[in-house]
Amino acid sequence: LLDNIPNLLDDLVPDGDSDADNVEVSKWGDIKDLPEELGWTDGFEPNWHDDIAAGLNGWMGENAVKISGARFAALSGQVARLERALCQFFMDMHTMEHGYTEVSVPYVVGRSSLEGTSQLPKFEEDLFSIRQESHTCNGEDAFLIPTAEVPLTNMHREEILEESDLPISYCALTPCFRAEAGSYGRDTKGLFRMHQFLKVELVKITSATDSDDQHELLTNHAQTILEALKLPYRKVRLCSGDIGFSARHCYDLEVWLPGQGAYREISSCSNTGDFQARRMGLRYRPSEKAAATDVNGGGKKKKAKKPKPELCHTINGSGVAVGRALIAVLENYQKPDGSVAVPEVLQPYMGGVTLLTPN
Repeated sequence: LLDNIPNLLDDLVPDGDSDADNVEVSKWGDIKDLPEELGWTDGFEPNWHDDIAAGLNGWMGENAVKISGARFAALSGQVARLERALCQFFMDMHTMEHGYTEVSVPYVVGRSSLEGTSQLPKFEEDLFSIRQESHTCNGEDAFLIPTAEVPLTNMHREEILEESDLPISYCALTPCFRAEAGSYGRDTKGLFRMHQFLKVELVKITSATDSDDQHELLTNHAQTILEALKLPYRKVRLCSGDIGFSARHCYDLEVWLPGQGAYREISSCSNTGDFQARRMGLRYRPSEKAAATDVNGGGKKKKAKKPKPELCHTINGSGVAVGRALIAVLENYQKPDGSVAVPEVLQPYMGGVTLLTPN
């Protein structure tokens, strides 16, 4: 019963019933800047990303459906290369500029790991499970990861860390697998809501005192990615009716998509406090403030007791969702002739290519 009770919310979280009640914190970029730079005329109607990709001979949606069913897609040629460039840029930025340690993680995890990060037991219908006769994880039910948050946060499950080693900052690029059980009929066009997608995940394990600052820092790292790509976005604080089960405070970053004419989520950055750490037995030992104390002023020293372990705080966020970043680049950087300009920061990862052109 207790496993189905969500986290307690931070006082900063606004009251509300749905995403309509989320509060905009800030906005970056002018949605008119790139259209002016790329020569959009007043009569130009921006295309959706899948139509743009098809024009570049890089969309194989029907082929993927034939193989795997609905909500799967395949990309080819220069569009697939652009997706790979985004992956490499994100990982290089976070490891070389933001101080994260890259981790290559398993894509299959056991039930206890998903219970630790709180996807289970409440959200089992959203997971892809593996038949027991095929594979188990240490005797437990096995699942494909819905996000790298699960293996990254569980790396130190049932451990006692030293405060001097905190914060720990991990990042990973992985495929994510989600059944999307509650989204029937929503976002069926293109790449926006898929059963399988690539994402760069950021995870921080920290102390309670440093928790809020590290949450702000992680969110800023995700924002830096969007700003480097020159993609207009807004930052919103999620209300009580929209915030995730495990989060006590959460920001969403919503990128501008001209094809849809709307801001849509590309990153969600959550501070879970000690909610996940309590479930997975993840603790740290505070640093000793004094090695010894003077007893009765007589000059005799008594060795200080070792501080008792305390629960860590865990923070996670997308840095960012690769598929949605690809959507945003294709739609924001499209030109009226069907070509797509390559953002400057991606050009080194594209072998110097500056423009994707229809074949």
